[in-house]
Amino acid sequence: MRIEFVPSRRSTIGAEWELALVDRRSGELASIAERVLTRICPDGSGEHPKIKQELLLNTIEVITGVCDTVDEVAADLSASIDELHTVLDPLGVEVFSAGSHPFSTWYQQKVTDKERYAKLIDRTQWWGRQMLIYGVHVHVGLDHRDKALPVLDGLLKYAPHLQALSASSPYWGAEDTGYASNRALMFQQLPTAGLPFQFGTWDELEHYVDDMFVTGVIDHFSEIRWDIRPAPHFGTVEMRVCDGVPTLEEVAAISALTQCLVDDFSARLDNGETLPTLPPWHVQENKWRAARYGTDAIIILDADGNERLVTDDVVDLLNRLEPVAKRLDCAEQLRGVETILRYGASYRRQRAVARRYNGSLKAVVASLVAEMRDGIDKD
Repeated sequence: MRIEFVPSRRSTIGAEWELALVDRRSGELASIAERVLTRICPDGSGEHPKIKQELLLNTIEVITGVCDTVDEVAADLSASIDELHTVLDPLGVEVFSAGSHPFSTWYQQKVTDKERYAKLIDRTQWWGRQMLIYGVHVHVGLDHRDKALPVLDGLLKYAPHLQALSASSPYWGAEDTGYASNRALMFQQLPTAGLPFQFGTWDELEHYVDDMFVTGVIDHFSEIRWDIRPAPHFGTVEMRVCDGVPTLEEVAAISALTQCLVDDFSARLDNGETLPTLPPWHVQENKWRAARYGTDAIIILDADGNERLVTDDVVDLLNRLEPVAKRLDCAEQLRGVETILRYGASYRRQRAVARRYNGSLKAVVASLVAEMRDGIDKD
């Protein structure tokens, strides 16, 4: 099977931000996505170019166009959020983004009535119905197909950094799981989800995809739901590691870090370098550590088994990428990663709210809603 990769302008960027719809009074999820989309579309069709439905009716996804800078990404997402509020505010509904809802239960949620979602649920059953999770995806453009797999492998080395910074799903069904990102381990239960294979050539990827089609595992390339994957029709590499994050500043920071990493890899490949990678077993262990411990994770750095606190490695990474960020005009947004380090990733902030309010997870939801509207409380 031939997979046509349509090259993009190098390091163009786009983002997808999954949002939970919640009742303003109770904090419970509200399954009204169809109603919202019908109201927000002038023709009543429910088809909006940048505001989309997802698997569950409690979820709205806002997506950007193709952008040159992270500032454009943030402005695009902000405009969609503002548009959403014009419909949601009169309904008494709020939005927030985190890897999971702290207390709403999966078995009470309604699935969007579309054939591809019905097929997914029919195949995956209990695990598919459990997917009460939200994420942020970032696309970065590549100007040549042969960069896609080396860049994917290079990003796997930094997947625990991105996962730790975005970790925001400590609670599941009103229980503290002990994990910073329970979403990371939930999502990988789906067929073809989780960590990608590390292919040496594009031909190997094509053979894999062909096998998936022949054996009936997938009907479309998009059903390969890896944490990082090539998106051939967009000409991008798509970073899907991250939990949903509550604030636009965090989305911008994650986007800037991803864009800088990909652009740096692209430049190094142009210069004839071989990008550093990790053995698959180290990649797998790093994912678990980042999901379990978040910003306290001790990650594996190389094939020799050297280890380091992930936040220490993030600081050095930010310093190394600073010239790249200036070239891409996202230095300010990249500094937003420092804000996450200073005030804590969302899982830390959520647990702090729960402690402050005697374990109240309704207070946690209220804090997530407030962060969506006003940003991280820095007082």
